[in-house]
Amino acid sequence: MRIRQVDVSMLDKPRGAAKPRALSPKAMARQKQQNQLVQMLKKITDPKAVFEVRLGRDDKAPTMRQRIMRAAEEAKKDVVVRKSESGWLVGMATPERRSKRGRRKKKA
Repeated sequence: MRIRQVDVSMLDKPRGAAKPRALSPKAMARQKQQNQLVQMLKKITDPKAVFEVRLGRDDKAPTMRQRIMRAAEEAKKDVVVRKSESGWLVGMATPERRSKRGRRKKKA
């Protein structure tokens, strides 16, 4: 270890802005997938519009469901997500489709 005394100007000089890091290929793929999900959710305008999100061989069901819910929040849509044979079914949330589990929401 070396210790040396330096001029105070070294401490007070402004630092340069950090360079933005490039996204990794996996991060770019996730971002592209997120944008696709948001676009799909924007097409859900009535209860009859239902989409199926099929899982790829590398996709995990819980992760994909979480991404769908995050995209729904970003698109400001209230959706329900149900399991299908090959992935997830996504549709507009209606009183009949909502989950009956958990605490009831208080009516204001």
